[in-house]
Amino acid sequence: MSYYNLLTNGKLNDYLADLNEQAEKLFFRLVKQMAKAEGINEQLKAADFMAWISKIINIRNRAIETVNSEIIYA
Repeated sequence: MSYYNLLTNGKLNDYLADLNEQAEKLFFRLVKQMAKAEGINEQLKAADFMAWISKIINIRNRAIETVNSEIIYA
């Protein structure tokens, strides 16, 4: 649907809320899956906090890129 149609039909807010919910769910699922696949866990966090932060930030950035390409800008 186009922006204009959604706006004039009063469905824009519902559409954006649904899109936001889909994006959040995908983001959190991707972060969990990537962290598990790469062995990033609480043990690493306790042993080397800076390495854990670096890896989590990297994962979050990759997840954001995926969400943007699959949902936001699709």
